[in-house]
Amino acid sequence: MTNRSPATSSAGFLARHPALELVGEAGDGSEAVRVIDTANPDLLLLDIQMPELDGFEVLAAVSQEPLPYVIFVTAFDHYAVQAFERGALDYLLKPVAPDRFDLAIERARHQLSSGRAQDLAERLDRALEQSASRPRLERFLVKEGDRSRLVPLQEIEWIEAAGNYLKLHGKDAVHLVRGTLKLVETRLDPARFARIHRTVIVNLDRIRYLEPWSHGDQLVVLESGARLTLSRRFRDRMPGTLGEQP
Repeated sequence: MTNRSPATSSAGFLARHPALELVGEAGDGSEAVRVIDTANPDLLLLDIQMPELDGFEVLAAVSQEPLPYVIFVTAFDHYAVQAFERGALDYLLKPVAPDRFDLAIERARHQLSSGRAQDLAERLDRALEQSASRPRLERFLVKEGDRSRLVPLQEIEWIEAAGNYLKLHGKDAVHLVRGTLKLVETRLDPARFARIHRTVIVNLDRIRYLEPWSHGDQLVVLESGARLTLSRRFRDRMPGTLGEQP
């Protein structure tokens, strides 16, 4: 699968590799999610900067399990590219050179045929920890039956870690998306969201009040009535005086 961006000429490059079958193309992030979930490709050429959702948000939203082998296509500068290298992620730098494209395809075919492709989620974690080039997160793409919907952050009361996934708790629904709490925390506005526990990030605007608890912890009571623990380990991450109560 490729992005339809003419800057990469991916479809033309793929014609040089007759063993590969082009199963789909997409012009923006939301369309990419739909195409990936329909085609279930083994190999994905994924532009990082796209309308609606960036490449990483696309991977968080797709249902395919496990994720396909991904070759990122990027116009990022040298320092951002270093993050991909440290994360052992393959990438193509725009404008894409034909010989570099061929090398990436051959590497992907070797990894897929040998069964030695590393876990993509772990590699993404390592790369994203090194990269500060992504904008603030403003919404999640979530599945609702056969449809997908963009959920603005203000609709989310709290975010809970669930292995390699996140549970997005709204007032009336819980959505499951791919991702880790550590990485999503780096993209949230700290004036609006704070990590209050090893497994929980809370929307500060949805806090009704705090109650004393035991061993220096506190209970955070949300507008929905949900009761969460503010661990004293994370109290200094709360803005202003909110985390300074005894």
